Amino acid sequence: MHLLLTSTLALLTTTAAQVTYQNLTGTILRTDSGAYGPEIEEYHYYYEQWPIGLAISSTGRFFVSYTRGDYSFTVGEAVNKTAEIPYPSADLNLPVSQLNTSWNGIQFGSGNSTGFISVQALYITPDNPRRPETLWLVDTGRPTIMGEGGSPVMPYAQPGGPKIIGINLSTNSIYATYTFPSTVHYPDSYMNDIRFDLRPHITPSGQGIAYIVDSSDEGRPGFILLDLGTGESWRRLTQHASVLRGNRDVPSYQGHPFYQRSIGTPIQTLREGLDGLQLSPDGEVLYYSPLTSNTLYSIPTAKLRARDTSPLAEMAAQSAVSDLGGRGGNANGFEGDSNGLVYQLMPEHNAVYYYDPVTLLNYAFVRDPRIIWPDGASIGEDGWLYLNINQLPHQPNWNYGYDGRKLPGAVLRVRLPGGGKKITGLA
Repeated sequence: MHLLLTSTLALLTTTAAQVTYQNLTGTILRTDSGAYGPEIEEYHYYYEQWPIGLAISSTGRFFVSYTRGDYSFTVGEAVNKTAEIPYPSADLNLPVSQLNTSWNGIQFGSGNSTGFISVQALYITPDNPRRPETLWLVDTGRPTIMGEGGSPVMPYAQPGGPKIIGINLSTNSIYATYTFPSTVHYPDSYMNDIRFDLRPHITPSGQGIAYIVDSSDEGRPGFILLDLGTGESWRRLTQHASVLRGNRDVPSYQGHPFYQRSIGTPIQTLREGLDGLQLSPDGEVLYYSPLTSNTLYSIPTAKLRARDTSPLAEMAAQSAVSDLGGRGGNANGFEGDSNGLVYQLMPEHNAVYYYDPVTLLNYAFVRDPRIIWPDGASIGEDGWLYLNINQLPHQPNWNYGYDGRKLPGAVLRVRLPGGGKKITGLA
């Protein structure tokens, strides 16, 4: 008996010795590879500026946006696999010296209603009998500048600066610009993303509507609605519980709990509320969620489109919000395909999930160690999902000025399941 026990202990000791800390060679245990889903392609590399938004045209033209600090331009078009140039011209991308101004010691972003200040998001709507194929720009009007002591500061918006711009992709010329009154876009608003329903019956003007996220780190997030025919705009769900940031939400990125550490401010948790949004293929439902939340929400779009001529319009919208439950982590940007799947970018998991409104469940789609903060997604008419990867948690503004990002940034792309394509039925 003693001999058998000694032999067994010797065997266990020998087996255990095959594996040391963080060296999985020879392990007999199940491990996490960090990847699943269809094959990912590396489509584009960034070597000069870190990206935010992207959009792919019907002919494969690739556009990108960069929020402004000291970058030389805020909208670009890729000219090859490793380079982009200002789009549609360098002149329309305002120089850094013109991005902000100061009134009585308070910093404001530029009020320029024609030049590009700081473009957060891009979206392309297809050609139809009423509009050309259009690249839409979401210009926040709020660049990041360096304040006293080297701390990053985001100036308040002033009317004229925050705007939505439509560019005809056939002529590369601007044909539409929409600005907002201060009662709709507040000084502390921050327009983050946008979706369109261009069907004629949606609005009395017959030109369609834009659904815009106001993510407002300062605490007044909500939706901005824009009638593309009249230019009228209004708000819905401002400070509703479904659009607010999670209280002291601490996500984990690459296995580390994350706190925001900015020069000149105390350590804090991420503050962004409402972030991702996506329309259903029939335009009748809008899906959305805050960044710092694990919960997905939806609302019938008719409740958002209702005008303030009804004194109960806001109350009716708030009453119509549906809590679709948790999804397994924080989500950044959204996209959606012709099959009705809602793709959610999951920076905590280096992954993309999707929500299926038929089964009411969230599913894993693709996960890869290269997906370090997916920030911006675009589905092309070619059936690919394109992802901007920008390593955002390692940026200097969140790490006491230290830039831990490693070039290049990237666009990754992956084939959609089930023959999914870009939603074109809302044109």
